[in-house]
Amino acid sequence: QVQLVESGGGLVQPGGSLRLSCATSGFTFSTSPMYWVRQAPGKELEWVSSIYVDNTHTYTPKSLQGRFTISRDNAKNTLYLQMTSLKAEDTAVYYCVKDLDSVSHPNRNRGFWGQGAQVTVSS
Repeated sequence: QVQLVESGGGLVQPGGSLRLSCATSGFTFSTSPMYWVRQAPGKELEWVSSIYVDNTHTYTPKSLQGRFTISRDNAKNTLYLQMTSLKAEDTAVYYCVKDLDSVSHPNRNRGFWGQGAQVTVSS
């Protein structure tokens, strides 16, 4: 069965960096597009980044470009999200997702989602 397990979350100060990992199993990771989605307190789900066949095929919304970088290690069946220059507004639960059908309107009832990793940016 598909399993997605995020790790690497925690508390960081503004301007700091953090790398999230998503360990996967139960499917052929190397041929599966993968995504990161987040949800800040009181806000709707927000698409963070996408990655397709390899590390050269990535997409990130303009608002996060330059700070967030998605990558994957197909040999390890692991997805990553490198976050830098973190801001208070980046505080959210970050989810690793397989089979996300809409980046503009992420639907928790579609695809497969990890349990989420809490990222808190605060002084």
